Amino acid sequence: MRSPLDEVGLTKAEIRELSRRAGLRTWDEPASACLSSRIPYHSEVTSEKLRMIEQAETVLHALGFRVCRVRHHEFSASSPSALARLEIGSDELARALDPLVRDRIVREIRAIGYQHVTIDLQGYRMGSLNEGVRLNPV
Repeated sequence: MRSPLDEVGLTKAEIRELSRRAGLRTWDEPASACLSSRIPYHSEVTSEKLRMIEQAETVLHALGFRVCRVRHHEFSASSPSALARLEIGSDELARALDPLVRDRIVREIRAIGYQHVTIDLQGYRMGSLNEGVRLNPV
């Protein structure tokens, strides 16, 4: 598989600048990993979970949150209860906690099927599901 932009030595910053100059509306779009990265290790990835995550993130984007992730947690394999742990960019966290915004977030995400909705006070951080994983040295 070829990566032409990498082959000519363009950095991510240079690609963004060229995209901005070309008038592409996605020039400063935040990076976004696969939806399955929102599901903890050793948990089954299903189309239903991915649909719920996608819809919940759509709710947050519709409310104007630019940097956000919905982490999907379940209490046990035998319980259908699911928790949406929201990670919001630190510069947008205060707005998420505003009572009117918070109530709308909870209402709309519960309507998707989540029984519990939480906002992670540490905000968005890449790879947060890795925080509890112990790696063995090779």
